[in-house]
Amino acid sequence: MFFRTIAVWLLGIPLTVALFPFALLGCLVDRTGRLTHRVGSLWCRAVLRLSGVRVVIEGRENLPQGQKPCVFAVNHKGAFDIPVLHAYLPYDFKWIAKKSLFYIPLVGWAMWLAGYIPIDRRLGGRAYIKSINDAIEKVKKGISVIIFPEGTRHPGRGLLPFKKGGFVIATRGGADVVPVAISGTENIMKKGSLLIRPATVRVNIGGPISPEGLDDRALCETTRKRLEELLKEI
Repeated sequence: MFFRTIAVWLLGIPLTVALFPFALLGCLVDRTGRLTHRVGSLWCRAVLRLSGVRVVIEGRENLPQGQKPCVFAVNHKGAFDIPVLHAYLPYDFKWIAKKSLFYIPLVGWAMWLAGYIPIDRRLGGRAYIKSINDAIEKVKKGISVIIFPEGTRHPGRGLLPFKKGGFVIATRGGADVVPVAISGTENIMKKGSLLIRPATVRVNIGGPISPEGLDDRALCETTRKRLEELLKEI
């Protein structure tokens, strides 16, 4: 455990510095942020390898063909959910993330360059609505978005109540919801700790759920039921 922690912090920082120029170059070459996103995927794979994290993915065949824009709805287990999905979900997408993360040197700057969507929770409802509207515009332009409908990490069993706001992105953006269940990230780095523990993470991708004929609440409930089923299969 201590070896992994030392490896991640000692080698991860110079790796971040080395890859940042490529993230910047990717933004200059491709304004969509896709190339920068791929540099981020490489960085996440390296961090996961240093951490001793093994990732097992099931259900790749359920991903929409041709990078069709969709809304990925994922349960939130731990801090490593994002690196795992960024590294191993074979799809271009954008995150909705706390604005404070965008100010982290190099990593946060790369998030800006990749076109991820910040939300400033200090501004309350106004900020939330703006982030949702930004995400809707992304989807309408053919870009997929990831949401964590629980709103916060939940390392325990089951799911927290879902916030329906993220499903507005799907209904107003005209995009399918793809439920994704993740398990095991809660064992890598406990909340409030910097210690890294090797772990096996399992990701289970479900079939797309069409928003056609469903309002925000119905789509939210349907997705929740499907996520519960996917978690039981892991």
